[in-house]
Amino acid sequence: MTSSPSAVDVDAVLALLDAATATDGVRPVSEDAELRLRHGSPGGHDLVVHDDGALAGYARYDDGAAELVVHPDHRRRGLGRALLRQLLDLAGDRPLNLWAHGDLPGSAALLRPHGFTRARVLLQMRLPDLAAADLDQRPALPDGVQVLPFSPGRDEEAWVRVNSRAFAWHPEQGRMTRQDLERRETEPWFDPDGFLMAWRGEPGDDGVLLGSHWTKVHPSGDVADEPVGEIYVLGIDPDAQGMALGRALTDLGLVHLRERGLRQVLLYVEEDNTAAVRLYESRGFRRFAVDVAWHRAPAREVVAPSSGG
Repeated sequence: MTSSPSAVDVDAVLALLDAATATDGVRPVSEDAELRLRHGSPGGHDLVVHDDGALAGYARYDDGAAELVVHPDHRRRGLGRALLRQLLDLAGDRPLNLWAHGDLPGSAALLRPHGFTRARVLLQMRLPDLAAADLDQRPALPDGVQVLPFSPGRDEEAWVRVNSRAFAWHPEQGRMTRQDLERRETEPWFDPDGFLMAWRGEPGDDGVLLGSHWTKVHPSGDVADEPVGEIYVLGIDPDAQGMALGRALTDLGLVHLRERGLRQVLLYVEEDNTAAVRLYESRGFRRFAVDVAWHRAPAREVVAPSSGG
C-alpha cells in the first residue's frame, strides 16, 4: 500500500525510523529527508507500506534521489521490493540514486538484481579524543579577515551564496536554499555561536563572506551514549582558496566544540575528496562508517538482470 505525503502518519514513520536505527545502528534516512518529513515541505513523494495493518516500510523520492527502510519486525516479506518498485515507477526512464546508509548487506541484495551499481561513497570519520587533538586556538588569518558567529536574520543570503559556490559540484549540499537553512535554524541543536563565519571586512553590505564552519552537537543517545560534536558544513568560496582558511576554520570550530566539553567529533566527506580527507586525517580523524549511493541508469540503458529481487 502506498500513500501520498499529506496522508503519511509522521509520528508513525518517525517511530519506524527509531526502530530501524536501534536495530541497525545507523539512521536509515538522511537528515534532510527527515526534516522535510517533519516540516511537511512541498515537493518529493513519501511512500509507505503496511503489513497486517501496521506501518511496515517507508521510502522518500525527490528528484531522482531516494531512501528506503523496512521496519525490523517486518523484513524478508517482500516489502522492500514493493517500495523499490514504487520508486522505480516514479523515476520512470530517468536515473535513480538510492542511498544505503551504513552500507548494510541487505541493501546490495535488494538493489543489485534491479540494475543498481555502487556510485558514491560517503565516509563518516570520527575524532575519538578531541581533548588530545593538536589544534591551533588562534590560527593566523589573512589581513582584513575576521571570524564571527552567525547572525540569524543577517547572514542567511551570504551563507547560501557561498555554500552554493563552494559545493557547486555536490548534488545535495550545493542545492541548499535559504528555506533549508532556516528550517535548520529552528532545530533544538542549532547554535549560532558554533556557526563560524569568515568575513573580509564587516558583515553586511560592505563585507564579503569567504567561508564558514558550521558545527553541530548530537545529544546523548543520538550517535553515541554521550554527546558528539560534528563538523556539519565546512565550505570556502572558490575565490578564497589558497588562503589556508579551511585549516583555520577547522581548528576554530573544533576548539569551540572542545570548549563545550565534547570528547568526540564526527564528520561526513566524499571518499574521493582526497584533499579534505587528508586535512581531516591530519587532525586525527579516522574512518568510522560509510554510506553508499547506488545508481540505476535510465531504463532504456539497463540490461535486464538474470533474476529478480
